Amino acid sequence: MEGPAVLTDGLRKRYRDTVALDGLDLAVPAGTVFGLLGPNGAGKTTAVRIMCTLLRPDGGRAEVAGHDVRTEARRVRRRIGLTGQHTAVDDTLTARQNLVMFGRLFHIGKAAARQRAGELLDQFGLADAADKAPKVFSGGMRRRLDLATSMILAPAVLFLDEPTTGLDPAGRQEVWHAVGDLAARGTTVLLTTHYLDEADKLCDRIGVIDKGRNVVEDTPGGLKRRIGTERLEVVAAGPDDLPEIVEVLEKAAEGRKPLVDRDALAVGVSVPDGVPVLVQVAAELRGRGLAVADLGLRRPTLDEAFLHLTGGSRG
Repeated sequence: MEGPAVLTDGLRKRYRDTVALDGLDLAVPAGTVFGLLGPNGAGKTTAVRIMCTLLRPDGGRAEVAGHDVRTEARRVRRRIGLTGQHTAVDDTLTARQNLVMFGRLFHIGKAAARQRAGELLDQFGLADAADKAPKVFSGGMRRRLDLATSMILAPAVLFLDEPTTGLDPAGRQEVWHAVGDLAARGTTVLLTTHYLDEADKLCDRIGVIDKGRNVVEDTPGGLKRRIGTERLEVVAAGPDDLPEIVEVLEKAAEGRKPLVDRDALAVGVSVPDGVPVLVQVAAELRGRGLAVADLGLRRPTLDEAFLHLTGGSRG
């Protein structure tokens, strides 16, 4: 695909007195996983509904898989898949029957639908459960089957809305693996999620929006670097050691003033080159005969970056 798989330019949408989108600009490279993050009410769902041709924008433009969502809506729908927060599989049918049914709904011939169902069962690791009903599946297996139904037509772009909501850690891992496999096969994935560790794990790039506008777009690592470098933290074995630990950290951090939490007996300071400084501090503490309860590097998290960028509102 030439150009971005998803492109929006000045996208606007209003619901009566509420502005949902106020000039949203996105450019999602083909074959990547792109995370759209923002607080509740930021405009994520409205943006996805417009991109999926379920809602018409009031202004601006949006293209998906090279087609305009307003003037070429039918062509857009032929090139996309959409998986919502709740699975859409039928518990009275087997996994294979579900996939064949969806194939027939997409006007694929019966033989071709059965062949495609077999391919997807293999691709999503469900071949051994092909003739079982989803009601006996784990949450992760049900979600993988739901993703498979979205891939019947091998869409160029797959939209995922909160793909792992309600799943246990094992189920989330299963879905993460499936999404990563889809991207590796060339499918562009745009997902919304409230789990920032999920975005950190899956996304090549992340767009943070708030009040219908772009806040920032960057890689997960780039977003975390925006709020600072690594932080070296030492927890003293006793309060009498705090002054000397402060001295050691200030020296290692080239004059930066450490922050001291006397209640927790903790001393922390930002360091530009974490691991070498950690080794240096550990050697200095040992040389001075200072015993510590804990010593380690703390890297900024995507949660912290998100809260910093959106003024403290969690999505």
